[in-house]
This record gives sequence, C-alpha cells and structure tokens, in this order.
Amino acid sequence: MPGTLRIGIDVGGTFTDLAAAESWSGRTVTRKVASTPREPHRAVVDAITAILADYEESPTIELLAHSTTIATNALLGQRNLELPRVALVTTDGFRDVIEIGRQNRSQLYNLFFERPRPLVARADRLTVRERVDFQGNVLQALDQKDVERLCEEVRERKVAAVAICLLHSYANDAHERLIGEALAAALPGMRVTISSQVDAQYREYERCSTTVVNAVLAPIVEGYLERLTAALRAAGIDAPLYVMRSDGGLAAAGILTRPAALIESGPASGVMAAAALGRRIGIARLLSFDMGGTTAKAGAIVDGVAQVAGEFEAAGATHSGRAIKGSGYPVRFPFVDLAEASAGGGTIAWLDDAGSLRVGPISAGADPGPACYGRSDQATVTDANVVLGRLNQEALLGGAFPIDAAAARAAVARLAPALGSNLETTAAGIVRLIDHAMARVLRIVTVERGLDPREFAIVAFGGAGPLHACAVADDLGITRIVVPQHPGLFCAHGLLEAELHTDDILAVLRSTGEMDHAAVQRWFEESEERAGVSLIAQGVQPQTIGFCRQYDARYRGQSFELTIEHGVSPESIAQRFHEAHRARYGYDVPGEIVELVNARLTGTGSLPSRDAVPLPFAGPAERHEEKRRLWLDGAFIDVPVLQRVALEDDTRIDGPAIVEEYDCTTYLAREWSLRADRGVLRLEKAAK
Repeated sequence: MPGTLRIGIDVGGTFTDLAAAESWSGRTVTRKVASTPREPHRAVVDAITAILADYEESPTIELLAHSTTIATNALLGQRNLELPRVALVTTDGFRDVIEIGRQNRSQLYNLFFERPRPLVARADRLTVRERVDFQGNVLQALDQKDVERLCEEVRERKVAAVAICLLHSYANDAHERLIGEALAAALPGMRVTISSQVDAQYREYERCSTTVVNAVLAPIVEGYLERLTAALRAAGIDAPLYVMRSDGGLAAAGILTRPAALIESGPASGVMAAAALGRRIGIARLLSFDMGGTTAKAGAIVDGVAQVAGEFEAAGATHSGRAIKGSGYPVRFPFVDLAEASAGGGTIAWLDDAGSLRVGPISAGADPGPACYGRSDQATVTDANVVLGRLNQEALLGGAFPIDAAAARAAVARLAPALGSNLETTAAGIVRLIDHAMARVLRIVTVERGLDPREFAIVAFGGAGPLHACAVADDLGITRIVVPQHPGLFCAHGLLEAELHTDDILAVLRSTGEMDHAAVQRWFEESEERAGVSLIAQGVQPQTIGFCRQYDARYRGQSFELTIEHGVSPESIAQRFHEAHRARYGYDVPGEIVELVNARLTGTGSLPSRDAVPLPFAGPAERHEEKRRLWLDGAFIDVPVLQRVALEDDTRIDGPAIVEEYDCTTYLAREWSLRADRGVLRLEKAAK
C-alpha cells in the first residue's frame, strides 16, 4: 500500500483543477479536467478518478478539500440553478425591509434604474406580533396563536426554506428561537435560518438580507454537497469532505450551518495559497495577483495573514475593481478582502466612438475565446501577447493546445489603421491598457486600505498572472515578484494548506467608557470554548487551535466601522482604534469618543498532516526551444526562452527572457532578474 493522498480540488467555469499531495513521495501531482456546469459534482469525481487511475493500488484519501462557485452562480442566475421559493418571517410592520433596503443607488443618474429583485416575494413575507427594543427588553410578548397561524401559512406555501428575522433580535433572540422550534416541530425537515445565528449584528436591512440569502442558498448548497457526497461514495471514494468558506477557512461539509459562507469560496483559495507560500519562503507582506482568462483578482496578506472584510454584496456589480454599493444582496459574513477587474487573457480590445483604443470589460471567454484559438476574429489580450512574441507561437499546454498566430495578428491588425498605428504598437497598447487596469486593482487593496504597495512582494498566478506581473509591479513601484510552480493550478494547491475556521460575534453598541469590559471578556472565553469544541468535532488537532479576538469600532456618530485587535483595557482598545483610523484615513481624533459596535472571535486549527504538504509539483513533459523574437521598445529582438522544468535551484537569468511551463508563461522584463529557489521563481527589479 503506497500511503495516503490529500486532495484539493477547485471547480472553475472552464476547468476543474486538482492537486494531490502524496504522503510517501513528497510530491504533488496535478490534473485538469473540463468542468461540467450543469452538474459540477461530476467534474470533481472525474478529476479524482483520473488521478486514482494512475496508481496500481489506489491510495487512501485522507482529505478532500473543495472550493466551488455554486453559491455565486445561483445568485447570478445560472441555468439549472434556479433559486427556490422561501418565506420570510419578521416583526409585524417590517415585512418590506428586505425590499426598501437603503437609499443608495448603484446608478445615480439612471432614471430607469431598478434595484435587485427581492429574493422573497411579498406574498411570502409573513409577520408575527411581537416587539423587542434595541437593548433586548421585551415590549410585546410573542403571541402563541400567531406562531400557530404562521406554521400553517408556511405549510400551505410549500416553500423550500424559511428565514426568520425579527426586530432587534441581535439583542434578544428568544422570540426567534421560539418560532424556529415551532416550525421545526410542525414541519420536520424544513430548512430554517434564524438571523441571530447567522448575523447577530444591528442594522435591520443587512441582517435581514444576510438571513434571506442564507435561506435561499441552503437548498442549493446542501443539495449539491449531498449529490457530491453520493457520487463520491458511488465511485468508491470515502474521504472526509471539507469546503472552502469566503473567509479563506475550511469547514466540514457535513456540519456546514451557513451556506452563505460559500459565496466567495472560489476566489478565497488563491489568496490563502499565497499566504501559505509567503509563510514558507519567509515573506510576510504579499499581494496575491490572480489573472485568468476573464478576470484579475487581488488580495493583501499582512504579516502572513490574508486581510478579511466583514461585508460584501453578493451578485453585485463592480467598477474599476470596486464593488458598487446597492447593486447586489448585502451579506455580512467574513470574506477575504478582494478587488476584481474584468481583465484576463480573453478580454476584448475595441475602438470607442472617438476612435480610442479600449480593452474590456467584455471577454471572449472560453468559447469562442481569443482569435488565436481559431474560432473568433476579435482581438484579445492573449492575441496581443502572441503578436508581441511573449506567448508561444505554435501551441500552449505543453504542445497540446494549438495556437493560430496568424489569426491573432489579423485580429489586432484590424484595429491598427483607425489608431494610425502599426500591428506591434497596437498590440503593445492593448497590453499596456490591461496592465494599468490590473495595477488599479492592486492599489485598491493597498493604497485605499492604508497600505504602501512598495512594502509588498507580488505572488503572481493564474494562467496569465506571471505574464503581466513585471509591468504591474513597475506601475506600483514594487520590486519583488514570486511565481509558484504551476500557477494555473495554484488555487487547488492552496486548499491543501488551508486551516479550519469558526467565528462568533457579539453586538456591544457601547463606548469604551460605558462598556462592561468584564462581561465582554467572559463572552470571549465562552466563545473560545464553543469554537474549540466545534473545531475538534471537525477533525482539528487540539494543539493547533488558536483564537483571535477583535472589535468593530468607530467614532461616535460615524456610520462605518474599522476592525481592530483586542485590547486588555478600554483605554488600550480606544488607542488601537485611533491608530487604525490614522493608518486608514491619514488622521485620528484622540479626544473623540470611541464606540464599540461588535466583539468578534475567530478560531482556527489545522487538520492532521497539514505540515507534510510538499512544495514540488510533478507535471507533464515540457516543450523546449531556445530563442524567440520579442517586440520590445519599438523593435524585435531575440530573447532566450527557457523551460521551467529544467531550471535548477540558484539558476539566475537577466531579463528580457521568457520562461515556459505546462500551464503558464512568465515574462521577465528588462531590468528584472530571476532566480529559481526551492520550487518558486523569485523576480527582482534591478536597483537604479
């Protein structure tokens, strides 16, 4: 018997990526299979069975970690993922909170603007007579007859799930729990989401939206995980299944209580992989730069920890990498703080009415894809890179994917006359525009968060990240880049090193001078005990469990909070907030009252054998060639093309040069140097 496998599997729109760590050999093998959007669990099983077929005797799978976009796709309206009918139970007089929302508009000057469609029809918003004030005092007791009537109304509607969100239940959730228990007794098997168990924070609309989103996703996510588990068992794969949450932590699929926690599951795994890589190679401040075929995503890692935000809008729109408020469904759940732009290899270049060159936001996607794929005549970023000589002129994926360089040149050439430019200069302009767009995304997670990008190194991954990393770094004044092995499969590898997370929250709503500090400390201690029990139940090694205590704080009268680390006294908490405010906004007001909105507790822990995950990858044989003509500074020059598989540790290269591997190409720009080091490529800008 050879040993055991730890498998990470990331389901994307085009490909499903798998990375499997072998306990007996110290290597990680990889596999890409076509995704099956209508039945995404099929691709997961296909990838695992394909890996197992390579062994004479199948090894035992000790861990199966999985990231998925099924929750996001459902909210975006993907076919075959129709949203279920759900009911909302709320306090009498507040049934329309979910539809009224806030008065912000995502399109301020659009007279025909329409808010996102409510996820619960008005006829399915049910009310009960009860009232609790903001301090948790019961002003009107819950009427038992109302509860009995409510159960009958839910039964008649034949809904798939129920969301319960009563006024001020963050301060006292007794009435919510009573209704939840009554529904469970009257309708066994009904999926019930209680707001105080999902989002125990004030602000009625956001709490209601989070609760409804969770209820809507419950049948979809739970159904998917049940089908996946059944398919794995049918294939003879009996392994503990974990799923990646939006905050970058894993959770055991069998006890997942908040399906809304998976909305940002897919993008989170790449940032966590970058954080783990940084810890391994000794770089504490990193920017994850993930550029694929359609989008580019960026996140910040400070002192080895991925930055996390407390709220996002699911299925919302973005502009220049920033989320547009009011365009989606608010969800208050910790998620890895990411910025995203429509900038990928398939992003289409075009001319606007003024005859200016534009790139994006429309993408050619996987079908028809860039012109060089042979099924389109529209110029894309990938075509521009082919024209410039940065990409292989014959084939990608180790020779398995043919490239039509003539079609790429023809597509880009169609744009050149209107610009008064030649073919190569037009291609260089396309690349320059997309580089600037991606640099803006990295600025969002650094400069706009009070961080200096020059203090960071970039981890470039995704199919196109290393191709553009040098230009993006130059734009930001960054002098260090790290390229992991098999960048196109980096997200799947990150799943192998992720920790398990659990979180808890307490509404405080008191100034530092008014808070009951001892009571809050008792809550932290009790929450840590609950978190420890939960983590151990999910298979975490007890000696690896750690806790992080935080507060959401603001100056009294402000509408938004900053998350700060725990302090040993009210005075130290206030001081930490002043420092955080100064770092984010450039100033602080020492004499102003600091108000604590929430206390937060995050528990983390590692699964057995996590530290044994090896760095090296084993991949297919690579193509070899020596020189290529590269367009640089207005002329073609011959540059070396090296195969990454042949680079030994301490190999040093000066740019310009190109490094090819199975799933990615790294472009080393002029004034940059490269050194192979323990399975990664370290790129550095020459000092002037």
